[in-house]
Amino acid sequence: MDRPLVFEDFADRLDDVFVVSEQNTPAIPLILTEAKPMPRSSALQGIRPPFSLLFAARDPRVLEQKIYRLQHDDLGALQIFLVPIGKDADGVLYQAVFN
Repeated sequence: MDRPLVFEDFADRLDDVFVVSEQNTPAIPLILTEAKPMPRSSALQGIRPPFSLLFAARDPRVLEQKIYRLQHDDLGALQIFLVPIGKDADGVLYQAVFN
């Protein structure tokens, strides 16, 4: 995508699959479980209104905190900074925050 990602890119994509593919590692499908706008801080005047995304992975491997290439059927290839925020018997949760 040639422009900054915005909340509207994800708002209607709940339950969509975004696939993380790293070299020499099997692909990990992530399900978008939440897309939520965040309040704009007067101290942070970014290029877009802030928002956050939550992804769930059924894969028990925990990806380290870093920028990943995610592939989506409609949005194409995206570079998103993912942070693991929890793990349970169902899998791992990841968050991406856009300021």
